[in-house]
Amino acid sequence: MDMSRIRIEGLLAAFPKLVGTGKQHTYVETENVRYVYQPIESMYLLLVTNRGSNILEDLDTLRLLSKLVPEYAGTNLDEEAISRAAFDLIFAFDEVISHGHKENITVQQVKQNCEMESHEEKLHKMVIQSKINDTKDIMKRKAMEIDKHKMEQKRSMPTGPGFNPVLAGMGGGGLGSSMSRPLGMDMDSAPSLGMPGLGSSSAFGGTTTSTPAAAAPKAGLPKKGMQLGKGKGASSILESLAKEEGVASLDEPVRPGVVAAGPVGTQVISEPVFIGIDEKLSVVLSKTGGLESLEVQGTMSLVIGSEADAYVSIAIRQGQNPGFQFKTHPNIDKAGYGNGVLGLKDPSRPFPTGSELGVLKWRFQSKDESLVPLAINCWPSASGSESYVNIEYESGVDYDLQNVVIAIPLPHMSHAPAVNQIDGEWRYDSRRGALIWTIDLIDNTNRSGSMEFVVPACDAEAFYPIEISFNTSRSLCDIAIDAVTSTQTGAPVKYGHKRGLSTAAYQVV
Repeated sequence: MDMSRIRIEGLLAAFPKLVGTGKQHTYVETENVRYVYQPIESMYLLLVTNRGSNILEDLDTLRLLSKLVPEYAGTNLDEEAISRAAFDLIFAFDEVISHGHKENITVQQVKQNCEMESHEEKLHKMVIQSKINDTKDIMKRKAMEIDKHKMEQKRSMPTGPGFNPVLAGMGGGGLGSSMSRPLGMDMDSAPSLGMPGLGSSSAFGGTTTSTPAAAAPKAGLPKKGMQLGKGKGASSILESLAKEEGVASLDEPVRPGVVAAGPVGTQVISEPVFIGIDEKLSVVLSKTGGLESLEVQGTMSLVIGSEADAYVSIAIRQGQNPGFQFKTHPNIDKAGYGNGVLGLKDPSRPFPTGSELGVLKWRFQSKDESLVPLAINCWPSASGSESYVNIEYESGVDYDLQNVVIAIPLPHMSHAPAVNQIDGEWRYDSRRGALIWTIDLIDNTNRSGSMEFVVPACDAEAFYPIEISFNTSRSLCDIAIDAVTSTQTGAPVKYGHKRGLSTAAYQVV
């Protein structure tokens, strides 16, 4: 029934006078109402009903409410903690009691209802992510254009003893055009071609052969190259995105052969041909032990800086690779691939330049647990009002894992968990409601490790699914590059390559 505020305040004011000390009862009755209560620390959890209600149902409702209080207010219950979690407790209690009657609901269902996701919020996040992706694509295209012009400019300039690129710029484009380049810019620096998603930053050297002769200088090209990157709109977009993503500015000079700071896989390329081998690993492990699924999807990508170096074929060497399924690009000669050579069907045609091209893809699925790079075991145990959680990792492979991140979901908490022991580093992500365990490197010195933390008592299912991410500088597919050869002259072409494996989806469920 409806009750006025004055009526509620009067009932609450009368309660302390009715509760006696030393009594074992959990309810007090007056002429019109029944007070059902439970002491919690120095406070009372109070349920006010009429005398005609079922007292057994009232006690059951009170027990359920008492379980919700530490879930939202924490284990150290005091007036301040209750005040901080007041709104969460009101919403939770509203899920339990509807129109004066108890709902048939559990603690876990209450938490799920209170944490229900918003469709509008998801849609808003998708729109924001789409804008970010569009801006990244613009940045990549601008970077490719800049790199292409830098390479053309480098090839057009004469080399030899006593040659000064700054003086050459003054002669070709005037003093004003030469001074428009930022101070300290190395005009002989190699182009920077982004290779996103190629795993770790470990690079392997290629063959050392002579490069094709430089093309004749083109009139006015140095001046054009020195005016790049001056557009107001494009530069502002790139600078704002660079600040958000934590990457280096595109206008900063980079020395040849140096890995530029930025996203994983960004590589400064000094070779005319660059080949990347990238694998994505998806694994689902069972919390009771065992492997549910393992899938590897790999790609061999080719990046060519200029059309002069685009007439090439790639000699590859493959191992047995049982269970792997390979597929070549439609323009690749399948007969040549059968003989270990990746080349175009028409050798007189060049490969595309200035962009990444996937020439070979492969896929692998298995239930073999020996292939799992990292196994995770979680052991939660309840003790009174707390849950003690022990988590251990174990790597049984013969290669190193870098940038390992293990995210363990936690029950709803108003504070960080108490971590008693850990091999590595940890932080509490309150927005995700997860404990983030990081290990920079797993090698032969730490193939196994553990962590122990304490949270308020909760169901063991609250700690799943556990999500893992890492990368490594090797691939599961046994494939290697033997040589890159010019299809016009038959001479070897200088190249560089990089391989890596990273996780796409790695979970314990």
